[in-house]
Amino acid sequence: MAKLRFGLWYAFRNPARWWRPYPELYRSVLDQIRWGESIGYDDVWLTEHHFCEDGHAPSILPLAAAVATATERIRIGTAVLLLPLHHAVRVAEDGATVDILSDGRFELGVGVGYRRQEFEGLGVSPTERAGRIDEGLEIIRRLWDGERVDYDGRYYRIRGAKLEPRPVQQPRPPIWVGGFAPAAARRAARLGDGYIGTGEMTELAALYHKTRDELGAAGKGRLAGGHFWLVVSREPDKTFQTLAPHIVYQLEHYNRWLQDAGQASFPEISDEASLRASGMLQVMTPAQATDAIGAYVEATGIERYYTWTVPPGYPAERMNDHLQLFAEEVMPHFR
Repeated sequence: MAKLRFGLWYAFRNPARWWRPYPELYRSVLDQIRWGESIGYDDVWLTEHHFCEDGHAPSILPLAAAVATATERIRIGTAVLLLPLHHAVRVAEDGATVDILSDGRFELGVGVGYRRQEFEGLGVSPTERAGRIDEGLEIIRRLWDGERVDYDGRYYRIRGAKLEPRPVQQPRPPIWVGGFAPAAARRAARLGDGYIGTGEMTELAALYHKTRDELGAAGKGRLAGGHFWLVVSREPDKTFQTLAPHIVYQLEHYNRWLQDAGQASFPEISDEASLRASGMLQVMTPAQATDAIGAYVEATGIERYYTWTVPPGYPAERMNDHLQLFAEEVMPHFR
């Protein structure tokens, strides 16, 4: 089996039920990322949403810059930045800045988004998502490649844009495209360096490779993904009970968002019993987790594995024992 990279994944959520001051919350996550790097984690991924009652991180490129200055080795990715809600030239500039601050460790992952409130609040029509992300990706790629860009598209009119300073990585930082729909996998094959997903992604991974083959793309492509929630523990039942209220909270919010957007939602989850039945939270011994990840890698072909790191409202430092156990007794099987 090919070597696997392991990542942390954060949203910086702060639910009212478990609220703590934001500077304290942000410091605790940055401290954990720094510590996670020291025990062998390879990547950190940051996710974006806007106008959330629990403060789900809306500004992940500043957070990526903070991670860059707090760490030395870990790679820093967005999983994902909602590109239709941003100006592509500014994403190229800010991404290049993070790459400089990190000395070449930045990776841009983008998606189209789906929450109606985000598009309304930022004055963008959700019907424009596909066109905006396609044009935006072309512009970012060209700027990072060092071109002086003139562009006449449906959503962008650009004259003489040239990026300076450019990213450290040459020819440019990696670009990932994420999402849960077939269009995302096809877009990743057309416009990205890799496809990034989560949960059940076997069919989408296959579609990504099929599309690349049809396009005659060079190389084998790149895949990142992982279980929605996988936590290792010496006492799985006790840990499940402790984490369950926080995961139920998270999934209830996702279901409301997805239903509002008219998209397929997760199973209806409202308590510990329904969470257990859903399989969305898997708390395992290290040996069980090793088997589960091995099966996932075999099914999907991923090279980068990540799963949510801190449940909403749960103190980051209370996850450290689980993260260390994972680093010591699971990760070595895939190195």
